[in-house]
Amino acid sequence: MNNKVMIIAGEASGDLHGARLVSAMLEKRPELTFCGMGGRELAGAGVDILFDAKKIAVVGIAEVFSHLPDILAARKILRTRLRNENPALLVLIDFPDFNLMLARYAKKLGIPVFYYISPQVWAWRSGRVKSMKKLVDSIGVILPFEEQFFRSRGLAAQYVGHPLLDSVHSNCSRDEFCINNDIAPNHTLIGLMPGSRKKEVAGLLPILLQTARKIEQKADGKMVFLLPVASTLSIEEIREGGLDEFGQGLDVRLITTDRYEMMAACDGAVVVSGTVTLELALLDTPMVVFYKVSPATFRMGRWLVNKELQYFSLVNLIADAPVVQELVQEEVTPERLSEELFTILYDQEKRETMLQGLALVRERMGTPGASGKAAKIALSLIAE
Repeated sequence: MNNKVMIIAGEASGDLHGARLVSAMLEKRPELTFCGMGGRELAGAGVDILFDAKKIAVVGIAEVFSHLPDILAARKILRTRLRNENPALLVLIDFPDFNLMLARYAKKLGIPVFYYISPQVWAWRSGRVKSMKKLVDSIGVILPFEEQFFRSRGLAAQYVGHPLLDSVHSNCSRDEFCINNDIAPNHTLIGLMPGSRKKEVAGLLPILLQTARKIEQKADGKMVFLLPVASTLSIEEIREGGLDEFGQGLDVRLITTDRYEMMAACDGAVVVSGTVTLELALLDTPMVVFYKVSPATFRMGRWLVNKELQYFSLVNLIADAPVVQELVQEEVTPERLSEELFTILYDQEKRETMLQGLALVRERMGTPGASGKAAKIALSLIAE
């Protein structure tokens, strides 16, 4: 029997969820071997990394062009391995434009395709559903409303729950985190989270550091700013992305381990829209959420977005209510971000309302076990 599986993740969150899926599959089928594209999490799970995902982790349509040589190189390497080794299964994790391109090639070779953590086609570019119907054998969806969306359009979709429920927890108290990181417990801890891609960090980190400077000037007491380093980034890339230039005079700590302990310890966070907002929600950390890309990408993207969507953050979409403040494009300024952050730190009524909303989100996300359920679907496709 063919025991080879290819798995593709293009971003830090997909790298993490993919690693947990691999571990769950190996628990049931230890003879399986994995190769593909990803980062240090998938590598740590035993996957033979054929191409480092951080080389092609980009945001938006316009940014793709500057990374085109790497994208084409990755496609060539992965297609060659598909053709030469004919794995028993191709597992795709989010990263839709690249992954659907690879799925089309796998389909020609007769390789079954399992999409774990599907593209958010319900939010924008819904025409991709037609391609998915032709190219994907099964989908493991992680948001409760996605199963009906895909099934009503003729795709084999199954809600497996959100994989964050399996992994997001803190193993220490706030005081313990402060002691471990040489921080006085009475200091206010602020999370700065500009994303997991190099270009994203370069564009957004300067804004967040300027926000940090403004909130420190407005607030009483000492503030410490915590900046997690995603698996797709290096500390040097963080420094070059704005920390050295804009972080002077601020107490900024780069956190490379204990990511969730850091998030849980934060009194508030300023965070780019994405999976990280759900991580913070699960850890009960108030946040301000923002979305900012290049003007060209935003102009192109606005024509492709589902106009019926009221929110862009996953927290508000799951709650179906404005639990967290959302800022977009021109609204994303140090002045506005610091103003909203100040509110959730010091307006106790609004802070409590947000915490109640985050509790609702946790309730709606369901129960743990996503990786195991997704592994069961993946292995059934291998058996077929």
